[in-house]
Amino acid sequence: MTIHTGVHRKGEFSIQDLLKSVKARPDFHKVGAVALFIGVVRGKTKSGKAVKGLELEAYEEKADAVLGSICRELMKKEGIVDVQIHHFTGKFEPGEDLVYVLVAGGHRTNVFSVLQQAVERYKKEAPIFKKEYVTDEEGKVKSHWVSEGETE
Repeated sequence: MTIHTGVHRKGEFSIQDLLKSVKARPDFHKVGAVALFIGVVRGKTKSGKAVKGLELEAYEEKADAVLGSICRELMKKEGIVDVQIHHFTGKFEPGEDLVYVLVAGGHRTNVFSVLQQAVERYKKEAPIFKKEYVTDEEGKVKSHWVSEGETE
């Protein structure tokens, strides 16, 4: 079983590539539902500060292994044909895509819970690091490294 998943530099992989990949599977005829999560850069922090951008880095070898492991485990669930997680690294502005998570299965009832599990797991398990650039009260741009759940 080939796992199409992993970390990519910004611009190296597109949503069109993702859809072509799942539809090219020899067992795609079993699919009746494809669910897709697209994570994008928010323009405001939880505390209301303007986000100017994000910079994402990854321990790529480990991140690729973790993402692959998550996908392989979730593909064992009943009715699931494909699970893919594609996370991007580089510099991003608000509104730009950061991650694609795709789950394809026999029925819609199969895919939604697996999609949520895939999203929650990559956020907790993959060594992907985020530097947030925000505008402070005086209008100065400041940056800091954050982990999931730590964003302002």
